[in-house]
Amino acid sequence: MDETVEDPDAYERPSQRTRLPREQRRQQLLEVAGAVFSTKGYHATVMDDIAEAAGVSKPVLYQHFPSKLELYFALLDSSAEQVISMISLEMQSTEDNAERVTSAISAFFNYVNDNQAFRLIFESDLIPDPQVSDRFWQMHTRLAEAVGEVIAIDTRLPAEEGRLLGVSLVGMAQVGARYWVNEESGISRERAIELLSTLAWRGIRGFPRVRTSA
Repeated sequence: MDETVEDPDAYERPSQRTRLPREQRRQQLLEVAGAVFSTKGYHATVMDDIAEAAGVSKPVLYQHFPSKLELYFALLDSSAEQVISMISLEMQSTEDNAERVTSAISAFFNYVNDNQAFRLIFESDLIPDPQVSDRFWQMHTRLAEAVGEVIAIDTRLPAEEGRLLGVSLVGMAQVGARYWVNEESGISRERAIELLSTLAWRGIRGFPRVRTSA
């Protein structure tokens, strides 16, 4: 039996018939999927759950994402872009390295505390899957490279050494922020950021900033 749907939007619920631009619909589905995955976990979620939560038919959902795994990957990529952009902007917002460290760690805490997608990325039941772990590592590497590039430029360390410092700084911020959220620590957010920033800065300031002439 041919199940091809020529006009998927026609199958939406009557209350949801407003046709959204394709990119807007895609973003809506990603946001809804993030909430569902974060609540139920990847394995316990089915596409019907996401379609129902989004108020669309399954044909509409499949028009945008051919499978649950493709949807998860799209969400992972979107979340990765968000956190990379957020932290890169913070690193570039000042020329003071101490402030850069604090801003980057603060941005990570903001992401952990306010964005459900963080749990989807770092607490997913799919992380052991080779495809997912590879994607996760690519995201971690891109983020570390963004941080390491700033460090290397300021200190004139070789790019590879700057990247290693970036990986270390990102890893510390990630693990510290995850611990703070998951353990429901009695330490305030501000104090936690201060502690991690102090630890990181005491290490990074050992590499003096190299000033370049205008």
